[in-house]
Amino acid sequence: MNRRFGRQPLTGQRYTPRPGVYAIIDAGDGLLATFQEEPRPELQLPGGGIDPGESPQGALAREVMEETGYAIHGLRRLGMFHRFTYMPEYDLHAQKQCHIYAARLGPRRSEPTEDGHSAVFLPWAEACDLLAVSGDRHFVSRWLKLRR
Repeated sequence: MNRRFGRQPLTGQRYTPRPGVYAIIDAGDGLLATFQEEPRPELQLPGGGIDPGESPQGALAREVMEETGYAIHGLRRLGMFHRFTYMPEYDLHAQKQCHIYAARLGPRRSEPTEDGHSAVFLPWAEACDLLAVSGDRHFVSRWLKLRR
């Protein structure tokens, strides 16, 4: 079953499908998130768009490295959700197709290379309150039940 989170789509607005992949990165006593400064400051699960010809797993490893500087391993697909949003950095109304994976934290390879992003470790107890995207919060809550 595909879930939808966030605002309802605007009537008459065309939304471009945008497949993406995001990770709940288990760091033991919490998860690795990314703090994104623009277009609005918020904490998110690391991840992003899947480029043409790129596998979801390859896109996820690339995006996590760009946004946090960390490698990941042990990927496990958890599900997906839809989110209708406006992406000002692309001037695009998007139907984001957010594929969610669980992953284990690997070594830090570098500083984040994507401008405006930084790695943040969140305790499990706070993650569901601090992540900006409701779909992310839903899957983190679900993951916490699965990992026990």
